[in-house]
Amino acid sequence: MDLSSATWRKGARSGENGGNCVEVAAVPGVVAIRDSKDPEGPKVFVEFGIFRRLADAIKNN
Repeated sequence: MDLSSATWRKGARSGENGGNCVEVAAVPGVVAIRDSKDPEGPKVFVEFGIFRRLADAIKNN
């Protein structure tokens, strides 16, 4: 999947200290997830509904 024009975002609670952060980008049909420290490394792709449930579960714990 071509991610060259993807707009990557860090979580609102991510610090500026280069800690352990993930970044997400909405791309056609899915949400792409990557490690902010390794932007050229592997990515995970999940459907929007699954990502929403994951994000909600993280927020509620």
